[in-house]
Amino acid sequence: MKPAVKFILAAALFCFLIFFCFLLPSLYTAEKLKEALYYTKLSDNAVQCRLCPRNCVIPPGKRGFCRIRENQKGRLFTLSYGKTVAVHLDPIEKKPLFHFLPGTTAFSVATAGCNLKCKFCQNWEISQKCPEEVDYRFIEPQDLIERARASTSPTIAYTYTEPVIFFEYMLDCAKLTRQAGLRNIMHSNGYVNEAPLRELAKYLDAANIDLKGFSEEYYARLSDATLAPVLNTLKVLKEEGVHLEITNLILPGFNDFPEEIQKMCLWIKENLGADTPLHFSRFFPTYKLLALNPTPVEALERARQIALDSGLKYVYIGNVGGNPAENTYCPQCGNIVIRRAGYMVLGINLTDGRCDFCKEEIRGVWE
Repeated sequence: MKPAVKFILAAALFCFLIFFCFLLPSLYTAEKLKEALYYTKLSDNAVQCRLCPRNCVIPPGKRGFCRIRENQKGRLFTLSYGKTVAVHLDPIEKKPLFHFLPGTTAFSVATAGCNLKCKFCQNWEISQKCPEEVDYRFIEPQDLIERARASTSPTIAYTYTEPVIFFEYMLDCAKLTRQAGLRNIMHSNGYVNEAPLRELAKYLDAANIDLKGFSEEYYARLSDATLAPVLNTLKVLKEEGVHLEITNLILPGFNDFPEEIQKMCLWIKENLGADTPLHFSRFFPTYKLLALNPTPVEALERARQIALDSGLKYVYIGNVGGNPAENTYCPQCGNIVIRRAGYMVLGINLTDGRCDFCKEEIRGVWE
């Protein structure tokens, strides 16, 4: 046999061994399914998912409402574990969190899927899809934490789609994040059962919850969900000591009624505290509501005034560039303690969490 042929055969054999010993196992790991937490085995190999309030009963070979959790021969598996569809470095203000480490960044991650079907979803291309319908990149939890550390961001954010859907991945990452000295935040619809929420809350530093409306009718009509579990989530996060902020997307003609907004604000004050930051966000036509006009700025400003008159101290307007309600004002003296332009922080007048002008304590996580 000629030397050149021997060399080619040897090289081919070497490449095969490399693939078999190193690359093939890693590919297998990437596609390996993760057994879901929080489910109950039923008769006839059916299972009941206990992660979110839908409590789906899933026959063998079928998936739950979210299309992420699948019954395989009587065992429930999550199909999205580690399959990231978005990994970005964002300003913390984009979450939005205005009272949590302002001016810093959040290493943000998501997988496909959601357990709601909001007609106004802004990320529907990934939230309303199955894992196999979108491009993804598999990232092990430890690898994700290393990437976050390399970014120099102090925080990992579980966001963009619905973090509850990738609960097992979020929980594993959150535990490692704490060990690495970083912090965990999530932006969620809050549609989760209490037991998994309390387990996760032990590793959460902050959360922004979308309180989409304040009536069961609104949730049923626009999100195919219910309001009560979301309110319970807010109270549980408060009990668990997680820094909490709330976003309310105002849809013209759907949830912009003054009476409903006042009722929501009074509930927040009575159950979560007057110093809970509330963000009224402007709607723009998207997904299944393309024919609906953007929220008038006047409607957002009216909602903010209702919230302030109801006794809430920190009320913001989002998706309206340059609006004065992007700033944080001291509730005692009225001076600006955090000046913003969009997602940019232009100045902070706080020392040890107190207003530089009158020394009033401003609720938040500042260091």
